[in-house]
Amino acid sequence: MRPIVATLVFLCAAIGAGNAEDHWVGSWAASQQLVEPRNSLPQDDLRDATLRQVVHLSIGGAQLRIHVSNRYGTAPLHITSLHVAKPAAATSHPDAEELHIALPRIDASSDKAITFSGRADVIIPAGADFVSDPVAFPAEALSDLVITLHLDQPPADQTGHPGSRATSYVVHGDRVSAADLGDAKKVEHWYFVSEVDVSAPSQAAAIVTLGDSITDGHGATTNGNDRWPDVLARRLQADAATRSIAVLNHGIGGNRLLTDGLGPNALARFDHDVLAQAGVRYLIVLEGVNDLGMATRTAEITKEEHEALVRRLLSAYDQIITRAHAHGIRVIGATILPFVGSGFYHPGPPTDADRQTINDWIRTSGRFDAVIDFDKLTRDPEHPERLLPVYDLGDHLHPSPAGYAAMGQAVPLTLFGATTHAAAPSKQPGPGAADLRMAITFDDLPAHSALPPGETRTGVASKILSALQDAHVPAVYGFVNGQRLEQQPADKAVLQAWRKAGYPLGNHSWSHMDLNQNTAEAFAADVQHNEPVLNQWMKDEDWHWFRFPFLREGDTPEKSAGIRTFLAQHGYKIAAVTMSFADYQWNEPYARCKANGDDKALASLETSYLASADDAITYYRELSHSLYGRDIPYVLLMHIGAFDAKMLPRLLKLYETRGFKFVTLGEAESDEFYRQDMDLRQPAGFKTLESAMAERHLQLPAHGTSAAYHLEELCRRQ
Repeated sequence: MRPIVATLVFLCAAIGAGNAEDHWVGSWAASQQLVEPRNSLPQDDLRDATLRQVVHLSIGGAQLRIHVSNRYGTAPLHITSLHVAKPAAATSHPDAEELHIALPRIDASSDKAITFSGRADVIIPAGADFVSDPVAFPAEALSDLVITLHLDQPPADQTGHPGSRATSYVVHGDRVSAADLGDAKKVEHWYFVSEVDVSAPSQAAAIVTLGDSITDGHGATTNGNDRWPDVLARRLQADAATRSIAVLNHGIGGNRLLTDGLGPNALARFDHDVLAQAGVRYLIVLEGVNDLGMATRTAEITKEEHEALVRRLLSAYDQIITRAHAHGIRVIGATILPFVGSGFYHPGPPTDADRQTINDWIRTSGRFDAVIDFDKLTRDPEHPERLLPVYDLGDHLHPSPAGYAAMGQAVPLTLFGATTHAAAPSKQPGPGAADLRMAITFDDLPAHSALPPGETRTGVASKILSALQDAHVPAVYGFVNGQRLEQQPADKAVLQAWRKAGYPLGNHSWSHMDLNQNTAEAFAADVQHNEPVLNQWMKDEDWHWFRFPFLREGDTPEKSAGIRTFLAQHGYKIAAVTMSFADYQWNEPYARCKANGDDKALASLETSYLASADDAITYYRELSHSLYGRDIPYVLLMHIGAFDAKMLPRLLKLYETRGFKFVTLGEAESDEFYRQDMDLRQPAGFKTLESAMAERHLQLPAHGTSAAYHLEELCRRQ
């Protein structure tokens, strides 16, 4: 009986090595497909065969596990052994790295056997995938990993990824631990290996890049790891704020959204290639060029068929977004690159018009959480239907290595926060989603910051009010500084519009006075000076909500207590702030950029604004859960500025996507957290969630919000 007991103990230990405390994140991946005959290995090559393959990791970790696949096999696949190792130094060919020459050699001292449920071999059923047991293996970010496996019998159908852009090696015999396979046959495909996960810190997460040959890297350098997702992975590693973000390349050459081709269509492979990926939190979608090209490859189609194709493609994008959001994944849309001149597709003006219609939808629909405009980046300004020559591989369809580099460099890192994604509360609606509540408030009525050319204060207010009403946001308080009306009487139209929309007003003090820099008496007088304005516009409705300018509530306990007493005597409640992303910092650069006509800078503003708002959600939810194990109802601080007006529809869609229900300020502050703000006879409580963390000596999580990292320098006139 002893061998059986020992085996059971070993099995439990092996299975338990990946316990619930581990956080697995994919570091490398390749989309699986039925390998077509021209890329399949001959059956004899895979009989009693060792297959050595090299993959390039994005993030590192102390443990790893290997995913093997028989997804397109029609019979069980028997892998008798599988090992991982580091590649040997290229001393035998000093120019190997520079010339991108791969060598079939490993560092034998690093060689580790991989097990499956404690066994060295595994039988994978037809149509299935298997995940190995974890193994201790210190893998560095951006390093190569050598995976060597042995097959006793060739599979009837081969599962793999033909577009590896990396050299693999096959040789007869079981030589998985051999230091050198110098006599091996070389092939540039991957087989049976679909993903490598690493055990990573809690803040680690993965980006899936879902696409076709442009994401797969057609035209990239073999063994050079210079596809655009590779470039993005290197940039993420170079920035301390994003070093924990992995990139998983799920491009397939020839892939389409609607129809199978080389590999299943994007919707059919979505569950495997997106939802099943370990640690996925972000999805970049670059698909559609092959659907457009194949529709007219041999002959033109009717106008009605063009219109139907566009409708179906937009519907496919919508499906991807809906399914990803249901799993808490942030979806970033990438515009389709130009391809007029392609000798394969021969696209004409109607096809390019379809592409532009789709790209306009990607940019403006608001369905995507963010947009990367690869079309604008790679097109020739003089011939926007064509690739810029320096970015053209030569077939007028695929980017060159320089084009891939430009694409990888163009992805804003601010889209990917350094916050604790895995440990954070789930983004997806589900159990407890009804507890995700938010009251939205606006400061600095009737006006904030500079106006771009051609815009008016009433126009800004109208856009904001329209967006709020379209999203059914109830009773949004606007906090008024009456001095502005004295300086600019025409701005009363903003308050008139606010009240006509049915939204209430509150007190922001007359002159936006800073309590920390003034006496309590002067501050109280400034508050009272504002009250006739509120009486005029609110009449019998409740305007006794007070928002501290600068959120400064007194630099001494005595001053703070004195003002609380004053506010209590005058029937006020404090409008707290428990979520903010410094939205006001984008308004002035926006006015500059509009005046200068700098479209590239404007796109950067839009991306960073939404990325900062998204990061703030995760950050403040982490604070709330660290303090109270739940989500408090959040009070969001916004400003009535021109850029806020432009971005508000997309911002509100972001909050809806993250599962928030919009509530009134009174509903939000009925929560126990706000008790000291509602009853000013109580001792002063925490001003913010951050101050509550400090009081309890809890460490703040990393906050990856980009805020205004370079906004002040954008569009400066020389």
